Amino acid sequence: MIRLRLPSLTAALLLGLTVLSACDSTPRERQEIVRDEARKLDTLADRAADKLRNAGRRAARYDSAARIRNRQPLDAAATATFTQQLLGSYADVEKLTPATIEPAYVQLLRQTRAQRRQWTQRDWDYATSIYKRLNEQLKAIRLDVKGRDELHIRALQAEFTTLETSRDVKDLGAAVKE
Repeated sequence: MIRLRLPSLTAALLLGLTVLSACDSTPRERQEIVRDEARKLDTLADRAADKLRNAGRRAARYDSAARIRNRQPLDAAATATFTQQLLGSYADVEKLTPATIEPAYVQLLRQTRAQRRQWTQRDWDYATSIYKRLNEQLKAIRLDVKGRDELHIRALQAEFTTLETSRDVKDLGAAVKE
C-alpha cells in the first residue's frame, strides 16, 4: 500500500483537476488561450524593454554631462575658498607635516560629513580636488608619518571615497528615474 502525504495528495488532486478541466475544452480553445497569454507576455516584455532603453538613454545623458563638467577647469578662487572652508587652519596643504597631515584629513572629513547633503556635483569636484592634493602631500611625507596615523588616514580616505561614490550613485539613480 502506498501512503501519500498531504502535500503529495494535494498536488495529485490539483493535477487531476487540471486534466479534467482540460477535457472540458477543445484543442482550438486551449490554443487560443495560449496565444492570448503569449500576447500578454510579449506586451510585458516590450514594456520592460522600453523602460530599460529609456533608463539607458538617461544614464548616458548623465554620464555625458558628468564628462563635460569634469573637463571644465576648477576656478582658482573657488578652490581657495573651498579649501579654506574644508580644511580651516590646514588649508596650506603643501606645508602639512607628518604631525599635521592626519588632523587635516580629520578636518576634511568632518566638514564633508556636515556639508555633503547640500553639495552639488560641482562642489564634490572641488572637494575631490582638495582630497587629491592632501593625498599628494601624504605621498611626499609618508615615510615620516606614524603607522597609527597612516592607518587612521587610510580609514578616512575610504570614508571620503564612499561618501563621494554614494552621491554619484544617488544622482545616477535620480537621473535614470526621471
